[in-house]
Amino acid sequence: MNREKVLKKLQQLREEGHLNVPRDELIKTEEQIQGIRESAKINTAVLDYVAERIKEGITTEQINNWVKEYTESQGAICAPYKYGGFPKHVCVSIDDVVCHGIPNKNTVLKEGMIVNVDVSTIYNGYYSDASRMFIIGQTTPEKERLVRVCKECLEIGLEQVKPYGYLGDIGYYIERHALKNGYKVVRDFGGHGIGLEFHEEPFVFHYGKKNSGMILAPGMIFTIEPMLNMKKSAIRISTIDGWTAYTKDKRPSAQWEHMVLVTEDGYEILSY
Repeated sequence: MNREKVLKKLQQLREEGHLNVPRDELIKTEEQIQGIRESAKINTAVLDYVAERIKEGITTEQINNWVKEYTESQGAICAPYKYGGFPKHVCVSIDDVVCHGIPNKNTVLKEGMIVNVDVSTIYNGYYSDASRMFIIGQTTPEKERLVRVCKECLEIGLEQVKPYGYLGDIGYYIERHALKNGYKVVRDFGGHGIGLEFHEEPFVFHYGKKNSGMILAPGMIFTIEPMLNMKKSAIRISTIDGWTAYTKDKRPSAQWEHMVLVTEDGYEILSY
């Protein structure tokens, strides 16, 4: 990627009066991109490690320990730990937990549960982030469909990542597919820029209007992480821990997350 060429193009867009042109700081250098790629490789490997071991009968605390031990074995750090006071090394969200589930020794995975494991890594100062859904054994057709359609929403969102396209197209097409299948997008959370910090600009909405929002440019890195609820988008935050987000109607929720780099001809998935 020719960063100088991208910066010149962005300046041209500003001079032409375009709104929502990304700041130059959001266009990563080649050195930064390579560092983020290395972090992302570890992040993906952590999720692979969990995928090989997750099953009925284990506790969410065991998942936390796997993530911590594997991440540290690679010379990396778990980004969630103590971030804003979060007490664990990974988020594990089950059934009606939308996100930010806190692992503990008492929560045991059971047949039929759907589980999101959200892993974030710091390696040599560079950040990465991704999450996957896991179905424990056999689940209901309703839960299986929710998980599947949520992944389809992510894939449809990825298709909208194009140089000098619009960030709003991602959310527009994600929500359109969710609604078409009878689901609601959670509006309280979204994707985010990442790489040099855990959360950077831009905020990635999973709903919105076509041809709106920030202009996408090569060198930008962010997450796309749609969360779908079965019937209603409303959530509630636990008053006990201040972190765990539940569906208000207590129905299941699903989330998939990839971290992507905008390239000169499309996108590159960095962590998944």
